[in-house]
Amino acid sequence: MPAKKDRITKEKIEKYRGLTSRALKTAKSAIAKGRKKDADEIIKMVSNYLSDSGYFEKTGDFINAFAAISYAHGWLDSGVRLGIFKVTDDKLFTIK
Repeated sequence: MPAKKDRITKEKIEKYRGLTSRALKTAKSAIAKGRKKDADEIIKMVSNYLSDSGYFEKTGDFINAFAAISYAHGWLDSGVRLGIFKVTDDKLFTIK
């Protein structure tokens, strides 16, 4: 039976954790010149939120697992919008 759209499933968590992990990998290799300190702070926060999401998922707390992934990706998108990461992939990031 397909998952309902009003449910946070393990599959949805895995999908978005994968998306955010790919975005993090891309961002790490796209740090704007002179922005390493800012980038490092964002990368640390994203990594921490992704780790938190894994913890929440293991405890069965899918709501907070998904929320942590959303926060992680929000940090990355903020870094892009602030010019800290120079990326062009509009499937992984909010470019404009």
